[in-house]
Amino acid sequence: MAANGLPILIVGGGIGGLATAYALAHKGFPVRVLEQAPEFREVGAGIQLGPNIFRALERIGLKDAVLADAWQPGGLEMRDAITGEVITCMPLGERALKRFEQPYAVTHRADIHGTFLKGCQNSNLITLENDQRVDHFADHGDEVTVTLQSGERAKGRALIGCDGMWSRVREKIVGDGPPRISGHIAYRGVLTRQQVPEDLWRPDMTIWAGPRTHFVHYPLRRGELYNLVAVFHSDKYVEGWNAEADPEELFARFKGQRPEVLRMLERIETWRMWVLCDREPIKEWSQGRVTLLGDAAHPMLQYLAQGACMATEDAVVLSECMAEQPDDLPAAFRAYQEQRYLRTGRVQIMARLYGEFYHARGVAAELRNQFLQARSVDDAYDGIAWLYGGM
Repeated sequence: MAANGLPILIVGGGIGGLATAYALAHKGFPVRVLEQAPEFREVGAGIQLGPNIFRALERIGLKDAVLADAWQPGGLEMRDAITGEVITCMPLGERALKRFEQPYAVTHRADIHGTFLKGCQNSNLITLENDQRVDHFADHGDEVTVTLQSGERAKGRALIGCDGMWSRVREKIVGDGPPRISGHIAYRGVLTRQQVPEDLWRPDMTIWAGPRTHFVHYPLRRGELYNLVAVFHSDKYVEGWNAEADPEELFARFKGQRPEVLRMLERIETWRMWVLCDREPIKEWSQGRVTLLGDAAHPMLQYLAQGACMATEDAVVLSECMAEQPDDLPAAFRAYQEQRYLRTGRVQIMARLYGEFYHARGVAAELRNQFLQARSVDDAYDGIAWLYGGM
């Protein structure tokens, strides 16, 4: 690899940033990660890991490490939050493994982030730095420089913006303003296994679909924890992922739903919330020696549970494109975005549609139930194969 001795600069040390750093080091690139927070940690709770992310993790040797902390549910069940009837149930065990050749799992965001962090800490090609906010950057054709809040100027061979939904790097590269507010808000909470009433604990991924609401719960961390996420329509807007939430609004939105739903919601003493945002899909998110990755490139609503999955896929594809053209990183960045923009754009668009599907009411809800109840298991697999079968 022809190198000028400079590292690849990565802005952001979340899941996408650390996955990218690890994938690049796996290909022999020196990397410097600049994280503005005082420590490398992941805010949030549970996330779903479709078979597609394990295809990516296998290519960088981290599949087993991620699975070690995860929970593999036996099925995904959707129930009507008003009537309690089963709308659909998709097996996620051996039958799904045979179809997609990779497992489906759920994990705590901190666990997968911790796996990436440990991998990066064990690499002599990766430098991890906290309290390093990037205020400005410039592409000089043969190298990039960033100006940090401290006043330091750092040089690199290229710059990768992994700085999330409100990306400062994107502002300069794409310049499309703030994210699109969906009008949906999510409350999340995590219980220990002991805090869940025995008759409510379920090993599977369970979704309760209600009118303009849905509630999902599943085990985490090898079954030691239980993840709860309640989503409903709201005009509230708070930037970020970790604001304290008002339980009164939550219970007002879920009033009249099944006792199983309300009893579970009552178990949480402190809720955290975030407002669901995304952006319109774009075709171009690279410029010269600067590119974007994950939510900085293609932020999506959470209804397909693919944010971390898409960022990890991005990281692996980007590292492979850079390894193929190490002497022409702008061309490598173009090849990377060409491979990724249609797939990530499809997830962005389909996630919006799934949100409408989950939150249907009245006639639309009856039609949804009728349609899903008529599907066979193979029909369900066929419907998601474009996502779970890809990489």
